[in-house]
Amino acid sequence: MAVRLLSHELSDLCLGKPALRSLSLTSTIAEALEVLKTSDDNFVSVWSCDHNPKTSPCFETAAGFHDDDDCRCVGKICIVDVICFLCRDENLVSPSVALNHPVSALFPEIPGLVLHVEPSCSLLEAIDLMLDGAQNLVVPIKPKLSNKRLKHKGREFCWLTQEDVIRFLLSSIGLFSPIPALSIDTLNIISSEVLTVEYHSPASAAIGAISRALLEQTSVAVVDSEGALIGEISPFTLACCDETVAAAVKTLSSGDLMAYIDCGGPPEELVKVVSAKLKEENLIGMLQHFTVSMSNGVFSSASSSSDEECSMAALVSPLPRPGRLSRSMSYSARMVRRSEAIVCHPKSSLVAVMIQAIAHRVNYVWVIEDDCSLVGIVTFSDMLKVFRENFETMA
Repeated sequence: MAVRLLSHELSDLCLGKPALRSLSLTSTIAEALEVLKTSDDNFVSVWSCDHNPKTSPCFETAAGFHDDDDCRCVGKICIVDVICFLCRDENLVSPSVALNHPVSALFPEIPGLVLHVEPSCSLLEAIDLMLDGAQNLVVPIKPKLSNKRLKHKGREFCWLTQEDVIRFLLSSIGLFSPIPALSIDTLNIISSEVLTVEYHSPASAAIGAISRALLEQTSVAVVDSEGALIGEISPFTLACCDETVAAAVKTLSSGDLMAYIDCGGPPEELVKVVSAKLKEENLIGMLQHFTVSMSNGVFSSASSSSDEECSMAALVSPLPRPGRLSRSMSYSARMVRRSEAIVCHPKSSLVAVMIQAIAHRVNYVWVIEDDCSLVGIVTFSDMLKVFRENFETMA
């Protein structure tokens, strides 16, 4: 059984994966928003076919070179990239101008986040690439697996993430016994290096932390004055919102921002607060953009349910995004969840934490003590390191 697991190729993990939604590197941010608003995935892939290193700053392959015959994925973007971009002072003044920038303006200056690999790439090689910093592995879809959706010069692609690998390893968790039953404390995979913001502090103070959390696939913990975990500002939750959340980030406290993005839509009183503060700060461009978005139904869909109904819906079904189309019940459909943090205890077992993260579609779980004091965070990357070390003994 162990030999069989080690022999798996990435093509085995691609079964049932949808073809990537793609966007040209020459697209504007506004055009990217339109694609993101109708996508079932948090991220959309950005492609270039000119193979020009100057216009493909994030382009890299696992082998260190590119294929001149194919279009290549040069990066990925999500709504959070747009939100953080609009939070810049100059862009809040005129968001319409900011949205006409090329989509490349959203790319982080970090190469290797997206890598092309062949379907024959082994599971071990994929894990090593992810531990080296790759977040998405772009894999060609074999013709017999293709759903004839979007192609790049006759080929379709899907991508694999840390979540896909962890989910796959969970299906064979018994092979790693007794490791999965050990506590995360015993395995020494709790990281104390966490991103935090105080509950009453301005949410704008967390913009840098939000951008970093997006890059690290983690989240920003919201704590009280004594360091107890209250909630989080998660890129995952922000990715289920409209780009006008940038206005809320710039005008609300961190605690109020949690309430604003909670359960798929903002409370009426906070909408009024944001509007008043935008007017007070003379951010007329963002105020107009914000007002139009609210008038298009963002607020009405969020306020129509009670808190209890909203909480239950967030657990069992996809909710409409603010200002977006409703999602289907497909596996890839994004789930709008509350900003209540997903937590575990230092003595929680590795397998229990894996299941928690997968169930909530996040790449991390917060670790707290019984008094809610924040201990640290456990990520998929931490988990992959444990499994990678144990692969050596299985070979």
